[in-house]
Amino acid sequence: MAREFDAREGQSPAVHGERGLSSCALDRRSFLQCALASGAALGAYEFAQLLAPIPSWAGPQNQGDSRFTVEAKFYQKLPNKKIKCKLCPRECTVGDRERGYCGVRENHGGTYYTLVHSRVCAVHIDPIEKKPLFHYLPGTLAFSLATAGCNVNCKFCQNWDISQVRPEQVPADYAPPKLIAELAKQHNCPTIAYTYSEPVVFSEYLMDAADAGHEAGIRSVVVSNGYMQEESLKTAYGKLDAVKIDLKAFTESYYKDVVGGELKPVLDSLVTLRKMNKWTEIVYLVVPTLNDGDAEFGSLAHWIKTNLGVDVPVHFTQFHPEYLLKNLPITPVPTLERAKAIADAEGLHYVYIGNVPGHPAQNTYCPKCHRMLVERVGFTASRMLIRKGSCPFCHEPIPGVWHA
Repeated sequence: MAREFDAREGQSPAVHGERGLSSCALDRRSFLQCALASGAALGAYEFAQLLAPIPSWAGPQNQGDSRFTVEAKFYQKLPNKKIKCKLCPRECTVGDRERGYCGVRENHGGTYYTLVHSRVCAVHIDPIEKKPLFHYLPGTLAFSLATAGCNVNCKFCQNWDISQVRPEQVPADYAPPKLIAELAKQHNCPTIAYTYSEPVVFSEYLMDAADAGHEAGIRSVVVSNGYMQEESLKTAYGKLDAVKIDLKAFTESYYKDVVGGELKPVLDSLVTLRKMNKWTEIVYLVVPTLNDGDAEFGSLAHWIKTNLGVDVPVHFTQFHPEYLLKNLPITPVPTLERAKAIADAEGLHYVYIGNVPGHPAQNTYCPKCHRMLVERVGFTASRMLIRKGSCPFCHEPIPGVWHA
């Protein structure tokens, strides 16, 4: 997952994914402490709020792993108590008492279960720009959370300590959908964000939390690799208000060797999201020597223009060494600028550079009159000039979701 500089952490950008507060035990007191750990960005909170108990309607807190176990929605029953998972393109065939590739779904006697429903292991309140979503409610906050697990294994994963483990290997606690919606509303977050690990693998929880959020007037967005089957994508992500897809590269060889997945299903997901009229933004992590060629940038930009249109925001993001890919250098800024120039020349309207604080390509400009419409400093939208979805200077419509 692609991320930008986090001034809160007081360090240079890490790599490809927003960093969550992973591996924190979320008991009654620490759940809210973790959730509100970004208080410096949000303003002062009374400490009484930090220590507030989880409300009684959230359900029992001491029932063991059974409270996280819910029947999966996307699978097919097979003979001899086997199942075939229909969530992602892997289509794992899983025997009784076995798990699929992601490690968070288990076959119990021919019935497939998710083991991570309401099993939150990372939570934080983030600016929406950190996802990054630049054309979706800029300047607002997102109540961000994750469970363990992923259906790929990116060699550059920043959050590998929660994405590449089984749920019982990382501290977590019970956070049912209604509680998430209530916390988001309580702390002035108009959006819940499913992020940090891979939301594909906790789709059932995501769907229920999105429903609870909508009932409370809270929207939902997802930060995802898009490695899903079409029907599961339509069903799960159909409940969301915006989607950010990490398009890791534009070659099958990269997906095979670096990601452990496939490119075509991700491209298919992007086309499906377009047909669903779901607001979508794309992040492309530029990794030196692996996916940083001009031909690949050009092919990517042409494909986006042809299949998605020129108004889909594209973020070319700086790589930093992490996890299993520490032998490569940080992406040079001129490489990112070259990628942007190629996409601009193809005719894409909203091309950004990420993980480079202060770069002018983090701002939003009108594609017609070229005036700056949104100025960003780090994760802060410091100036917002868009009015009623249009440029105030030439009245050109600016696609996005600008008002809650």
